[in-house]
Amino acid sequence: MRIFLACLALCTLSACGLSPMYAGGGSGAVAQSMAAIEVAPIEGRAGWLVRSALEERFGAAGTVSPQYRIDVRLDDQLEGLAVLRDDTISRERRTLRARYQLVGLATGEILLDATDGSDAGIDVVSSEYAVIAAEQTALQNLSQDLAQRMVTRIALALRRQGDAAQ
Repeated sequence: MRIFLACLALCTLSACGLSPMYAGGGSGAVAQSMAAIEVAPIEGRAGWLVRSALEERFGAAGTVSPQYRIDVRLDDQLEGLAVLRDDTISRERRTLRARYQLVGLATGEILLDATDGSDAGIDVVSSEYAVIAAEQTALQNLSQDLAQRMVTRIALALRRQGDAAQ
């Protein structure tokens, strides 16, 4: 009886319409579309970090001639959260937000217009060097996290576009 129920469950799962995002590996439609994205320059240190992370992820399937361009505007904020009795800050929050558009180069059509963001808490200690190092590390980590969020949303948009074209 258990075997019959397991087989029945497997049959219903295959009929649900789910399919792997990156079917076909590096030669699949989504991976090839991702490889065809050109990342426009982004201002500042945070922009350089985000752009590098995006290019690394988009180039994983190789390089092809660009069909898309992603334009990104970043907002990097550092604010004090916890203030002690002597008016010193003991905790900071670094927030990195991106507004980005995926543009088809052939038509100039905006295929995706989205925002994403990430934030991190930083302890402020007595060593100024340690605080600066923590702020820079937070920026590097936020850049990686933000790039991954953007890539996921872009992959979903490219997959929907590919499904609509078929």
